[in-house]
Amino acid sequence: MNSSQGRILVIRGGAIGDFILTLPAIAALRRQFPQAHLEVLGYPHIAQLALAGGLVNRVQSIEAGALAGFFARGGELAENLADYFSEFDLILSYLYDPDRIFETNVGRCTGAQFIVGPHRVHEPAQLHAAKVYLQPLERLAIFDADPVPRLTLAPRPPALNAHRSTLNLLALHPGSGSERKNWPETKWAELLQHLLSFTDFDLLLVGGEAEGERLQRLAATLHPARAQVAQSLPLAELAHRLAACRAFIGHDSGISHLAAAVGLPGLVLWGDTVEEIWRPASEKVTVLRHPAGLARLPVAEVVEQLRRVWVASGRGVD
Repeated sequence: MNSSQGRILVIRGGAIGDFILTLPAIAALRRQFPQAHLEVLGYPHIAQLALAGGLVNRVQSIEAGALAGFFARGGELAENLADYFSEFDLILSYLYDPDRIFETNVGRCTGAQFIVGPHRVHEPAQLHAAKVYLQPLERLAIFDADPVPRLTLAPRPPALNAHRSTLNLLALHPGSGSERKNWPETKWAELLQHLLSFTDFDLLLVGGEAEGERLQRLAATLHPARAQVAQSLPLAELAHRLAACRAFIGHDSGISHLAAAVGLPGLVLWGDTVEEIWRPASEKVTVLRHPAGLARLPVAEVVEQLRRVWVASGRGVD
C-alpha cells in the first residue's frame, strides 16, 4: 500500500472497553502509514475517542441496516456501501464473521487487502487483549507495537473548561456493565464519606445508563461543594473531564480503561474476570481484589491502596 495515498478502514464494534483495547492497533497503523487516510467504521459514540485522540481522520457509523446484506451468503449488497468499501486499499475487520461471509461480500466490492482480526479474545491463551488485537498487524510487518492504549487529547478552548477544577480532583466510577463486577454500594458510600472527611480530595462521580440511580443516590449524601456528577456524558467529553483529574477509582469497566488511556493513576476494584487479559494495561493502574470475592474487600484496604497509588504517582496525599 502506498503510505502517502492509501486509505485504511478499521471495522470495530463492541463495547467501550473492547474499542479502547483496540486503540494500540489503530495507533500502530497511524505510525506505520502516517500520511494515509485512516477511518473507523464503528459505533460513533464510542469510536469518537479515536477521533478525539487524533488517531483517525474520520468515523463512520456501523449502525446501518443496509450492512445486513453483507452478512448473508450471496446477499444483496447496498450500492452505497459497496461504493464505500471500494474506496479503501486496506480493510482490517474485527467483526464476528466465523464463516467469512462478510469478508467474501466485501471482496465483491473491492480489491483491498482484507485482514481479519479477532472479535473476542480466546481466554485460555492468557494473553492481554490489547496484544491479541495487535496480532493481525503482523501481516503488515508491524511487530512490537506499543500494546498500551493511549489517548492524547488536544487542549480545549478555555470556554469548554468551565468546570470547577482542583489539583486534587479524584474521579470515581462506582458502577460497570455488570452488577457482579461491582463493589457493594454501601461500601462505596463509606469510602466517599471517608475521602471527604479525612482527605482534601474533591470528588467527580462518573457513570452512564448502566449505573441507573446508584450514582444519584451516592451523590445525594455528599456536600455539593466537594462533589460533582458527570453522568452519561459523550465519551470524548468524559475523556477530557477524566484527563483533568489526578487519579481514578473504578471497577472492571470501559470507563476504567478510558481513565487509564488518558494517563490517570488508578485503582481498579476487580471481580472474577481474567485479570491477565482484561485489566487496564497502564503501569499507573493498580488492580485490587479479595480472595473471598469483591464484596468482601474492606473499605480500609481500598483507602490504603489509594494512598499507595497517590504516593507512587509522586503526589502524596493529605
